Amino acid sequence: MNLLKSLAAVSSITMLSRVLGFVRDTLVARIFGAGLATDAFFVAFKLPNLLRRIFAEGAFSQAFVPILAEYKTQQGEEATRTFIAYVSGLLTVVLAVVTLLGILAAPWIIWISAPGFADSPEKFELTTTLLRITFPYILLISLSSLAGAILNTWNRFSVPAFVPTLLNLSMIAFALFLAPYFDPPVLALGWSVLVGGLLQLLYQLPHLKKIGMLVLPRLDLHDVGVWRVLRQMLPAILGVSVGQISLIINTIFASFLAAGSVSWMYYADRLMELPSGVLGVALGTILLPALSKTHACQDRCEYSKLLDWGLRLCFLLVLPCALALAILAEPLTVSLFQYGKFTAHDALMTQQALIAYSVGLLGIILVKVLAPGFYAQQNIRTPVRIAVFSLVTTQLMNLVFIIPLKHAGLALAISLGACLNAGLLYWKLRQQRRFEPQAGWGRFLVKLVLAVLVMVVVLLGMLALMPPWEQGGMAERFLRLGALVLAGVVAYFGMLALLGFRLRDFSRKSIA
Repeated sequence: MNLLKSLAAVSSITMLSRVLGFVRDTLVARIFGAGLATDAFFVAFKLPNLLRRIFAEGAFSQAFVPILAEYKTQQGEEATRTFIAYVSGLLTVVLAVVTLLGILAAPWIIWISAPGFADSPEKFELTTTLLRITFPYILLISLSSLAGAILNTWNRFSVPAFVPTLLNLSMIAFALFLAPYFDPPVLALGWSVLVGGLLQLLYQLPHLKKIGMLVLPRLDLHDVGVWRVLRQMLPAILGVSVGQISLIINTIFASFLAAGSVSWMYYADRLMELPSGVLGVALGTILLPALSKTHACQDRCEYSKLLDWGLRLCFLLVLPCALALAILAEPLTVSLFQYGKFTAHDALMTQQALIAYSVGLLGIILVKVLAPGFYAQQNIRTPVRIAVFSLVTTQLMNLVFIIPLKHAGLALAISLGACLNAGLLYWKLRQQRRFEPQAGWGRFLVKLVLAVLVMVVVLLGMLALMPPWEQGGMAERFLRLGALVLAGVVAYFGMLALLGFRLRDFSRKSIA
């Protein structure tokens, strides 16, 4: 399997999902604005989404995929099917209980996660209602993530990559056509999340059947494989929770700031998720099963080469994205969001958060590349300890930055914390001699910096020649934004080509 082709496929599909996500957010911003209703929805949606990241895409995937790859490589098909049945049975029972508890305890959860909302009874009640509607999403999306983890281990990367598109389509349809039938209209967004989660699960079932891994969940707490996953999950839950706890704490801080602060940070984070998802999630998705199979075969040399490949691609693609996001913060926020109830002030506040987030983009994606280097070895404790230290440091920075920078200070603290996390992960891999950089990094970085400087000069020059971004309608703004993005891409990759970079140099094979 060619990893570069797989990365291109996953990134392309993820790009489609992110574009639809921007369409979704543009519609939500235009229809609902940035205020009481959207703050309530984003808090209500964030909580089950955080649990989804902890139990499904986070801790569960980190514990499950390396052991699943081992079963696939060493135990045979029938043993692998039995292992999947027992793990899916346990996951279903646990998440059903968590979902029920979440629905019953919704008011207390809101009081803990967004205490500032308690000052407004209307806002608190609306957020509680939305949380009860969206909480079952965790059960549906977690089972969907289980299906995706299995498909990824069988190198069927495109199917799980397409799945998030279904949630975006559901939210777009509900916002456009069904919102007027709800009172208040924002409840439509809550129900769209539930429908989207169901669609994501159902879409993957036929593909599981094609590879012979569609099995009925069964419960057997005495199974050795299940206990191995559980033992790995406990530290993994702590590790993944650290990042999510940081986001919850930021929401708590933001709930005490000016109305709209939660929404401004949400919209800025959505812009960050484009490169983070297209590049970071795609790289992590492909690297974890590839590294796990290499580790199962005890090929340390290939293991190190795979990590080196991931790191080079990360620098090659993420560094220009981070600088471009900061430079194009105004064009992006005005073109995408400044319509209807989303005011110029809202756009300005979102720009500030986006610039702060862009500082940590490289660190955020490096973590997604470096952490699988530990998970593939079934070593979760090391990244957990690093994550806990990064969490404590991030909260100290929150206290320092929130007074002068408000919501942008919260975003900056997350960015710097991600950079610290990435640096410590890299240092630990080198210390344990699990990773040895391949030759040529010095020349690689020099050429990269030259190409980035050319891109920056081109973008700043074009921005200076363009009229104010609030002028013109959506079509005109998008045309100007498209011209800027195209010029930046041509300048960057054109300079790389002149410096001798070739796409085939990044081609990489993996164990089937």
